[in-house]
Amino acid sequence: MKKIFVFTCLFLLFFTNTSLVFAQNEDNLLKNAKAGILVEVSTGEILYEKNKDERLSIASLTKMMVQILVLEKIEDKTIKWNDIVTASANASGMGGTQIWLSAGEKMSVEDLFKGMSIASANDATVALAEYIAGTEQAFVKLMNEKAKKLGLKNTNFVNSTGLDEEGNYSSAYDLSIIARELLKHEEILRFSSLYEDYIRTDTPNKYWLVNTNKLVRFYEGADGLKTGFTDDAMYTMAVTAKRDDLRLVAIVLGENESKVRNNETMELLDYGFDNYKLDLIKPKGEVVKTVKLDKATKDTVDIKLKDDLSILNKKIDKSIKYDFEIKIDDIQLPLKSGEKVGHIDLLYNNKVVKSSDLIVEDNVSKINYFKYIVKELKNLF
Repeated sequence: MKKIFVFTCLFLLFFTNTSLVFAQNEDNLLKNAKAGILVEVSTGEILYEKNKDERLSIASLTKMMVQILVLEKIEDKTIKWNDIVTASANASGMGGTQIWLSAGEKMSVEDLFKGMSIASANDATVALAEYIAGTEQAFVKLMNEKAKKLGLKNTNFVNSTGLDEEGNYSSAYDLSIIARELLKHEEILRFSSLYEDYIRTDTPNKYWLVNTNKLVRFYEGADGLKTGFTDDAMYTMAVTAKRDDLRLVAIVLGENESKVRNNETMELLDYGFDNYKLDLIKPKGEVVKTVKLDKATKDTVDIKLKDDLSILNKKIDKSIKYDFEIKIDDIQLPLKSGEKVGHIDLLYNNKVVKSSDLIVEDNVSKINYFKYIVKELKNLF
């Protein structure tokens, strides 16, 4: 009996899935934080939450919304990375963390974005806000408009920096939505993943930037996003990390020490990576159906997946079999590349568990009457 007992203990120790052991410690997550959340990025599924809808001061996590708006302006070519911004007296006079802009100093959009994203510089943030909208308050209006578009219920901005001011707040859940929106702009990782960099490199005042997010250096897979601290908000953090195909975002709010914040964020990410996996069911771009067209410049068009069709499962779950249901809209010509023409449902036990948009990648126009007659004659002979 002793041998059997020892063998059983050894088996459980070495061969039991470690996620089962870790899952027992879920109650120990975020013990010191006021609020927090862990989400999988592609699905938005919540893996863990604590007071996720509580309105709290968020410090420099505010700047994630600024980053979204700047990157949107870059992508629509309203501004360029090499545009030169002249710092105002208002921007240079910002308190808190700075890159020490002087009034009238000229700096590129890219270097200002570095200063905001890596060092969390308030003066760089306001300089960018003023460059885009004219004044910081006009830019804050854009921030709140974007928050409304994203459907955020517990978020309001009164400044662009996150400095303590009544009425500037968000929630862990809303911040996870902001973080996922920010990650749609892949360029953000070019900046947020850097542990150190320099600005003013072509001047005698070369300035060293060190990332306030130490996890990008010390946590496997971490490559963003933002940290913050003010007296009201205390220590806050939004971190994204990717391992294999699984990308997570952890939001942690209201920690009283930076080390505790970092440790609890890492524990939260560990919980996600230890317990969950992302199963790819069908890859982006796979043809799911070919549709015949009448009186068109093409006889057929391929219907493809707009994005990867993936589903989040626990690692202890066995392989699951899914069914599919393809629904094509009434296709009207002309078709534009990237146009949505339907969706595919992923079903488990006859219930829809995930849906993904279907698109066409070709431009297809109506054929004119003369070409239609010629085409029909060719088909006839």
